[in-house]
Amino acid sequence: MLKLAKLPDRTPVKITITVMPDLNRALSDYAAVYKEAYGEKAEVADLIPFMLDAFLAADREFAKARKDRGA
Repeated sequence: MLKLAKLPDRTPVKITITVMPDLNRALSDYAAVYKEAYGEKAEVADLIPFMLDAFLAADREFAKARKDRGA
C-alpha cells in the first residue's frame, strides 16, 4: 500500500451568491488592501474561497461539531 492515499475529488463546484451592498464594498476594499499588501491584483471571486476556507479553519466550535458528526 502506498503511503499516499488516493487523492480526493478536486472537481471545483461553482456557487453563486448574492450579497448586500455593504458586504460588496467591504470585499472590494479587501481586494484593494490585498493588492497593496502583495503587489498583485486579485479578483474578489478569487479571494472568497480562500477567505471562507480560513474562516472555517479558524472556527473551533465548527471543527468540534464536524468531528462529532463524523465528517
